[in-house]
Amino acid sequence: MPSSAPVVFLHAFPLGPGMWQSQVGALAGRKVLTPSFPGFGGRPPGGTSLDDFADAVVADMDAAGIGRAVVVGLSMGGYVAFRLHARSPERVAALVLADTKATADDEAARAKRTDQAARARREGVGWLVDAMVPVLLGETTLAERPKVRESVRGVIAAADPEGVARALIAMRDRPDSTPQLAGISVPVLAIAGDEDKVTPVAGARQIAEGVADGRLVVIPKAGHLSNLEDSPAFNGALLSFLQN
Repeated sequence: MPSSAPVVFLHAFPLGPGMWQSQVGALAGRKVLTPSFPGFGGRPPGGTSLDDFADAVVADMDAAGIGRAVVVGLSMGGYVAFRLHARSPERVAALVLADTKATADDEAARAKRTDQAARARREGVGWLVDAMVPVLLGETTLAERPKVRESVRGVIAAADPEGVARALIAMRDRPDSTPQLAGISVPVLAIAGDEDKVTPVAGARQIAEGVADGRLVVIPKAGHLSNLEDSPAFNGALLSFLQN
């Protein structure tokens, strides 16, 4: 990949672009973009599919003068990265797919997202904090990294209920990206925390092994938000990938 290619960071659910602060700092001197998906980071809700989210990212790339970039997506950001590559492959120089998976939701997961979307619209997102923090963060972080835990709690508590609901529906209805893997010709780095309960390491391994030029990095003692739970390890993997 071009050593100077811009990097576009796509955030997790239900966080925002602020989650990438450490990674942006590690890439000082390189052009970066940290867009908010519709309904997050102060951006008004809009669209109800991950294709809509991907199109919003491309529009932000256009506005920033970025033609082709390394796209880094974590969790929901990874799902959007798959859709961006499917719709606009010429915009993707390489992919970093962190704590995410190629497969679609099964019926139980789809039903859960439907219920959660309805509850967010009905009650707001206060309940979502306690529901998600123990799932998003690894056991080591929950026990030993209180600053990370409290930061994530604060971001979730401030999320827009309608944005949360629309994102849940968009993730529920996303297609299976597994058939897409064989057609991805750009370099791909799959990253997973070894304590990730949401998208375990097996999903990252499937991605790395399913593409033509894939590699896998597993971060010890990190959960689903590996870039926050062990920023030095995540940044090291990212920088190594970008330099090759």
